[in-house]
Amino acid sequence: MNDGESPAFSWLCPGCGRRVPRKLSVCRCGQVKADGPDSLPVENPEVASGGQTHRFLMFAGLIGILAGGTFGLFWMNTRPAPAAISAVAPPPKIVASPNVTVPEPVAPDEPPVLSPAERVAAAAEEGKRLAAQRLENDSASLEDIIARVMPAVVRVETPTGSGTGFFVRPDTILTNVHVVTDNLSVTVRRANGRTLSARVESTTPEWDIAVLRVAAAADQPTVVLGSGLRARAGQEVIALGSPLGLQNTVTRGIVSALRQVGEVTIVQTDAAINPGNSGGPLVDRSGKVIGITTMGVRSAVAQGLSFAIAIDHAVDLLQGRRPPRGTATPISSFNDAMSATGSNDVDVNRERATQRFTAIVAQLARQADALDGSWRSFTQSCYDGRISGSFDHEWFALWEPHAMDGAVSPNCTTYLAEIRRSAEGIHAALVAADEAARRADVYPGARREALRRGRLDYPGWSR
Repeated sequence: MNDGESPAFSWLCPGCGRRVPRKLSVCRCGQVKADGPDSLPVENPEVASGGQTHRFLMFAGLIGILAGGTFGLFWMNTRPAPAAISAVAPPPKIVASPNVTVPEPVAPDEPPVLSPAERVAAAAEEGKRLAAQRLENDSASLEDIIARVMPAVVRVETPTGSGTGFFVRPDTILTNVHVVTDNLSVTVRRANGRTLSARVESTTPEWDIAVLRVAAAADQPTVVLGSGLRARAGQEVIALGSPLGLQNTVTRGIVSALRQVGEVTIVQTDAAINPGNSGGPLVDRSGKVIGITTMGVRSAVAQGLSFAIAIDHAVDLLQGRRPPRGTATPISSFNDAMSATGSNDVDVNRERATQRFTAIVAQLARQADALDGSWRSFTQSCYDGRISGSFDHEWFALWEPHAMDGAVSPNCTTYLAEIRRSAEGIHAALVAADEAARRADVYPGARREALRRGRLDYPGWSR
């Protein structure tokens, strides 16, 4: 410091901060030297207040910073800890190599837009798929299985008897050869009672399997074919059919054994099989057909002894594979042998009497149909009035006291007498045949069924 800057020789200008020699009383900035110690003067109020304000703001700012820091530390130490948040790392950025082309992302295919009809069809298909899947499950209820299979089971009617069959395709029915015998066509009665005509397309006596053809119906339920060769002793089975003419009948049992008769596999079961069950399906607990019911042995010494042809042989037929020519008929021999050893005299006589009664009824039914033509000629030419009542054959009115209230032409009395004589002959023959069948212990249901098929089931026969 030189002499000019020493406080002894200068004073500090409060306005500009320069050192001014003591010999000068006014600074170059115009500030006048104050008397007293070398301190900031107050002669210039604006300058003095500005300096004080500046110092005050600096001091207040410092206090604010200190207070804010203190409050921040206090808040950080006292606030509750935040919940843990799982950090999700952003996907790594893919950097393409100069020699590699990064493909553009492909948007997923949009589902096709279906029309209402297509949606209904898709839902129906899904329902069928789920139903089939449910049937595959052994835990499906017995009622569900029967409800699924029963609409595909039919009654097969011929002029001499009846049996059972089942649809494997909308136009194809399987049954036994001994059900259709030598008929070229048969009547098929569905579970709902509707009937249709079926053509006997083929018969295979070696396996006792007959194939029937009908006009295909789109809504006709069919069965699912399984395998009798894979059946196991003890597994549960269900037989469906029309025993003694009682359509839509269900019996249950187990597989007793698998038998081999020549080249034919037979499923033995203890499920109740009666006349009329022949040709029906034997199904397992998944609803699949494993056999075609062929016979049941009924006697005092053989109980629960029934047989079904393994369905595998029917599958061979449907696929065009037949037994070699010249093959013996082991099934017929087996049926005859089992019937001979398993039936007592009462059973044999009853069966023969049933067949005899059925044949008589079929013959009388043809006579009754022929008499219908004569009766129509009589009512059109010789009778003036109405006939009260509803009958399978209108000439049954001859035995109804008040059915004919009209007048008969005098020229037709002889013609009416001939018609009455023919009707009385049919009446007498039926009464005699029914009485003989009753004495031979033919089941009442079998007798009624034979009369119903011949359209001769009339209560007036007993008058």
